[in-house]
Amino acid sequence: MNEALHTIAYKTSQGFVTGHFTAMAGPCEVIIETSDQELAEKVTQTVADEAWRIESTFSRYRTDNIIYRINNADGDPVEVDAETARLLDFADLCFEVSDGMFDITSGVLGKIWKFDGSSNVPYQNDIDKLLPKIGWQKVSWTNPRLQMPAGMALDFGGIGKEYAVDSAAQLARQITELPILINFGGDIVATAPPVSREHWLIGIEPLALGQNTVPPQVALKHGGVATSGDSKRYLLHNNKVLSHVLNPKTGWPVADAPASVTVLASNCTQAGMLSTLAMLQGKEAETFLQSQEVEHWIQRR
Repeated sequence: MNEALHTIAYKTSQGFVTGHFTAMAGPCEVIIETSDQELAEKVTQTVADEAWRIESTFSRYRTDNIIYRINNADGDPVEVDAETARLLDFADLCFEVSDGMFDITSGVLGKIWKFDGSSNVPYQNDIDKLLPKIGWQKVSWTNPRLQMPAGMALDFGGIGKEYAVDSAAQLARQITELPILINFGGDIVATAPPVSREHWLIGIEPLALGQNTVPPQVALKHGGVATSGDSKRYLLHNNKVLSHVLNPKTGWPVADAPASVTVLASNCTQAGMLSTLAMLQGKEAETFLQSQEVEHWIQRR
């Protein structure tokens, strides 16, 4: 992590102060309805510090954190701290409720699947070589001890950003009751509706829409919004678009997955779990979210 990149830029407009910074490989912003610049900067710095802390703690690209220790334990047990244990418990829950489709050991598939818009699909034998290294059911997890077969690896990428947004929002609420919107690359929490308007208005990136179609928008008063899907990450295969959401059981993209799923829930972690689970349902995504009785938006190509 390059600490020199830990900078924040501020902009003031129409009674709102917005702080911009980069974390977790994407743009982040904190919007506070206030004229108190000093308070706004204190809140934004607190949120940014939490984002950077969680990124450095759980990034699989570092060699000095708990994820590195777990992934390089070579089959030996590793004792984890309370925060890591909470994430492992949540990952275990996601695995159970998804019938094994939401699997934090499936990140190894990223070695061969490059969703760059091309038609470069991996060979089946390369996929077959990785499948034995996938499967949360092969991991022994009894808090606080985790033991994973040598050659397997954990990746919190599917839950880390939403967790970071919720954690940062909790810290922000301890500083002020003023309305705050926190946006980490499309994973969003609002602590309260703005005083000057009815709600925050969140735009969803339009996919497969006609040029004259108005892109969908979310009216958010409080709670979390998360979107699964990325218009820039796909492959073309046999004249079909392959989603970047992978089925850990087959090693292939989920069949008939939506282009994007956006969910509104009481917090961002819950919204993220539901949007990801819906993507993993493929053609049943709409039915799944209707059964959950949450506000949602699904786009298909």
